[in-house]
Amino acid sequence: MAWADDLQRALLTRGLSVASIPGKGRGLVTTRDFSPGEVIIYQEPYAASPNKFGVGLSSCDGCFASNNLKKCSACRIAWYCGNRCQKSEWKLHQAECQALASLAEDKKKLLTPTLRLIVRLLLRRKLQDEQVIPTTATDNYNLVNVLESHINDIDEKQLVLFAQMANLIKLVLPLLEIDIKEVTHNFSKLACNAHTICDDELRPLGTGLYPVISIINHSCMPNSVLMFEGRVAYVRALVPLPKDTENSDEGLKEDAILEGYRCKDMKCNGYLLPDSEEKVFTCQLCGFIRDGKEIKMVASKVTLLSENASSCLSSGKYSEASALYKTIEQLQQKLHHPFSIYLLQTHETLLKIFMELKDWEEALAYCRLTIPIYQRIYPAIHPMTGLQFYTCGKLEWLLGRTEDALRSFTKATDILRITHGTRTPFMRELISKLEEVKAEASFKLSGGDY
Repeated sequence: MAWADDLQRALLTRGLSVASIPGKGRGLVTTRDFSPGEVIIYQEPYAASPNKFGVGLSSCDGCFASNNLKKCSACRIAWYCGNRCQKSEWKLHQAECQALASLAEDKKKLLTPTLRLIVRLLLRRKLQDEQVIPTTATDNYNLVNVLESHINDIDEKQLVLFAQMANLIKLVLPLLEIDIKEVTHNFSKLACNAHTICDDELRPLGTGLYPVISIINHSCMPNSVLMFEGRVAYVRALVPLPKDTENSDEGLKEDAILEGYRCKDMKCNGYLLPDSEEKVFTCQLCGFIRDGKEIKMVASKVTLLSENASSCLSSGKYSEASALYKTIEQLQQKLHHPFSIYLLQTHETLLKIFMELKDWEEALAYCRLTIPIYQRIYPAIHPMTGLQFYTCGKLEWLLGRTEDALRSFTKATDILRITHGTRTPFMRELISKLEEVKAEASFKLSGGDY
């Protein structure tokens, strides 16, 4: 296939190659060495859609920014932050706009980010076929066409839903010849290949399909990380990658620690494994046996309390929610290992609650509790860990703990300069904060009152 040869040649100029990986199918491998923090590959999306569009809170179609927006006067769906983004999107949006403008208002309300992404994908393919939008070795529909859909693995209910969504696409694009089966497959491809586009602090902005980056296989111990600058996806090395290394983007004992139960002896740091019927759980460190009924009873209390706590939180009753989540925390400490992801989730929720309540001391305490678990479940260099150190640093600085803030900002910068690079406004702000905290710490050390 000529397009596949073109892709290989284009990737080779970037120090990469598509290879067949045993047990995984296609994957990207390096043809040269990469250093930590170095950009391995970057790509514009073949198609993307912001999470917010139409009425209410919206984002720019071109860069996903949310400032200085103006609505397209024709379709009243798309928004742009300025002429530059509008011009960059015009060829595609001109075709999209004609379709959206002709929709009745009740039909416009059916549009979701996923539906709009498929509309844009199909229109881009049409415009590339007509040579209105150029194709390149790394930007053509053939790359979308060969993505795995895993459609044979999905259940019948999900398949029916994809088919219904494909019929909605036909309503939106009545003048375009739509192959329902192909569009159904495309929805399935999105489910396992699309990426959530996030800002520098990993807040979701939209969804995009990056066909070349989708060749990279997933790993629980990743050697590279995917981040975004606007809509452009950047894959950076987390560790030294020698030539011929496979790029990967993000044991029983570890599963038991992260997801299972703890020994009833609070002085023991062991983990439990159940018998075949889960009637008893045995500590693998000290041999202590814990009754399965007692574990299930405590777990049921946690579930009931969690429902009430979640209801309070969604209603904005932060004080009531904090009390309930603290009760949940106490039960989970008796039930789960200190490194449990369930305890982590409770600590993350309490951090958010105390941030809302502006209780910075409590927020800092819970922020610090999350970091050891992040360091266990993520690689040494990972954006989640770096951002949590950044949050700690901000809280410590706010509370006047300059030396602590300096340590946290330094750790955050050491991690995030590798995962994020140093060009984004977020990183420039972080580096500026670090320098200011250094100056403050130095001044205090000399006996001054900052």
